[in-house]
Amino acid sequence: MFLSLLASWTVAGGTLDVTPKEHPRPAEVAALRAWLAEHLAQPRFAHAQWGVVIQSLDTGAELFATNEAKLFVPASNTKLFTGALALDLLGADFRIRTSCHAAVPPDRRGRLRGDLIIHGRGDPTMAARFHGGDIGRALAPLVEAIVRAGVRRVDGALIADDTYFRGPGLGSGWDWDDLSFAYAAPVSALSVNENALSLIARPAPAAGQPALLTLEPPCSFFIVHNRVLTAPDGGRGELTLRRALGIPAVLVEGAVPLGRTSITETVSVPWPARWFGELLAGELKRRGVSIRKGVLETAYPWSQAAPGHPFPPIEVAAVESPPLAELLPLMMKPSQNLHAQLLLLQCGVAWEQRAPAGMAFATTERAGLAALTNFLARIGVNQREVLFEEGTGLSRRNLVTPRAVVALLRHMDTHAAAEVFGDSLPVAGRDGTLRTRMRGTVAGDNARAKTGYVAFTYALSGYVTTRAGERLAFALLLNNYQTPDPDRPARLELDDIVVTLAGLEARSTNTLESSGQPSARAPERSVADP
Repeated sequence: MFLSLLASWTVAGGTLDVTPKEHPRPAEVAALRAWLAEHLAQPRFAHAQWGVVIQSLDTGAELFATNEAKLFVPASNTKLFTGALALDLLGADFRIRTSCHAAVPPDRRGRLRGDLIIHGRGDPTMAARFHGGDIGRALAPLVEAIVRAGVRRVDGALIADDTYFRGPGLGSGWDWDDLSFAYAAPVSALSVNENALSLIARPAPAAGQPALLTLEPPCSFFIVHNRVLTAPDGGRGELTLRRALGIPAVLVEGAVPLGRTSITETVSVPWPARWFGELLAGELKRRGVSIRKGVLETAYPWSQAAPGHPFPPIEVAAVESPPLAELLPLMMKPSQNLHAQLLLLQCGVAWEQRAPAGMAFATTERAGLAALTNFLARIGVNQREVLFEEGTGLSRRNLVTPRAVVALLRHMDTHAAAEVFGDSLPVAGRDGTLRTRMRGTVAGDNARAKTGYVAFTYALSGYVTTRAGERLAFALLLNNYQTPDPDRPARLELDDIVVTLAGLEARSTNTLESSGQPSARAPERSVADP
């Protein structure tokens, strides 16, 4: 059900064709090295930093490396580490359980004396986009489980329990000016519709009148200040959103032209657990389940619902997510930040449960990062080469060496979950964030790689098979770069390299450097150095 959606995902910015132009490319490994050295030394990169490692998965040979031991901002290449950790620690069959608890079971008439507590554990899949755009269908399995348990009336409140993870609802290092947008939606053990709603603006009957705004799915506590006007037919349509931090209110400005059906923008919801409870209560009401005292939220570390009370012992109903093998592509292919941070927190919970007595972590996020440090040590990656503070790549303070990225890729290629990991990555020219990239080239339907982008930072790391049938792992990190050519997006610089790798007609050997051929290692310096 979920995997069938992957083919429909597009990269941000539409479907602009950004296929690298064909030009003569090296066919031999020695020529590849010379081409890469020349490519990275071009004047347009004078103020940027490149970090590159290319290794053969078949022979172990290092085809090329530059600045491989220096730290770079990885952006969403961070998700490679989060996904690998989750597969290693939790396993591909891991599922996330959402439970409904009560102090006593419902009686024979369906009356539940007391509260019904919805205890979330971070399932990210209760979202309209996985269910034909219908949030009711997304919540239907949980509603059905409650009804099947015999609940018809709740004398108390429906309590949305958001206490499974300890810590703030934002990843460490997330920038304040990202937080209004769906890609930086707050993290919650009870997440619904990926904690973001669509704001849809439609033109009024006449130009100059206020546009018509609606929210989907509905959110009763979210306030919209409408300053969007209807523009004349043929005019430019654009929306600008501004939301105060932590407050469920948004100022919307802009214009919607007559003749335009609608313009849609997405905005994050700052109180996701409360929204979850509200939407669930509405769906239960449609099924004839009444809730006498409405919806309350229990959130870490504050509580509206009897703080300090022992957790009710009876699990009235429960549902489980799809297995991690299906969840991982939903995170990797579209580079979904909420899913990634939730996976890091899942690992944090698992790590705390395994930690020796007396070992404590300030937050679940910290526990997840401790689990990552342990995992990397086991696979031989120095802890000073991966300096992360969250699991998505939104933090500009995350740092990693290209050598560490390739070490992870090499390890996951031989991991018990290697196929799951590889299949979760975007495929060039086919799906996810690579859907429109390298299409029609030798890398199309071939390269599988994780993209990464924050301001002036670009990354692309993964796997590609050459024309000679050799499998390569690569890490391409480009920091502090602004393209001087508006017709040449920065991502083309990365794609060019991958297409060139895919076109190699000669195989490497594991004795390249001792065979008299030129060294695979470029000078250990930034290309910005004189």
